[in-house]
Amino acid sequence: MIKVGVIGAEGRMGSEVCRAVEADPDLDLVARVGRSDDLTTLGSSGCEVAVEFTEPASVKANTLSCLTQGIHVVVGATGLTDPDLQEIEAAAREHGVSAFIAPNFALGAVLMMRFAAEAARHFRSAEIIERHHERKLDAPSGTAKRTASLMEESGFDGDVPIHSVRLPGLVAHQEVVFGAPGETLTIKHDSIDRTSFMPGVVLAIKKVSALPPLTVGLEHLLHG
Repeated sequence: MIKVGVIGAEGRMGSEVCRAVEADPDLDLVARVGRSDDLTTLGSSGCEVAVEFTEPASVKANTLSCLTQGIHVVVGATGLTDPDLQEIEAAAREHGVSAFIAPNFALGAVLMMRFAAEAARHFRSAEIIERHHERKLDAPSGTAKRTASLMEESGFDGDVPIHSVRLPGLVAHQEVVFGAPGETLTIKHDSIDRTSFMPGVVLAIKKVSALPPLTVGLEHLLHG
């Protein structure tokens, strides 16, 4: 069994991750780390893979702490910059472990991004509308920024505008709207419950130890 620790275990996503880990016969939840807990408890618990679901302000430091303890990390919190990713990759390489980072763990969201990237090759106008619950701190979301990046990489001409909405009652929703003379195309994904993210989280926990020092995006785990 893989020994798993959850950072941010008291939060809505973290508590859902704890339930998913406990329900999987191949995983063993050995540590729940809350705001007042020291991350060194992960090492003393025998944790092999830590799952990080906290906030943009703490995700980098938490991830680096795990890596320096020789613990693989699966990161769902957003807010990491390109220089942050470079630092994380260097730390993972130095300590012989791996970091897996995904802006969204829902299979439907990954497909939405893939379809949007394909459509971006054929349309010259597009905008992204992302809607999340009122407690989500970062805007635009990591999913929206990742979608725009993939669209631009596939040949979309220019920056893709992103509109962010934060309201009670929402979970995680995104639509990419393409426009051309006489037609529009909308590619939409809705997570109506946080359980939608759990199959992707569990998959990442099981595969992270075999990955390179840094992997970004759930799509890299869905090939074969």
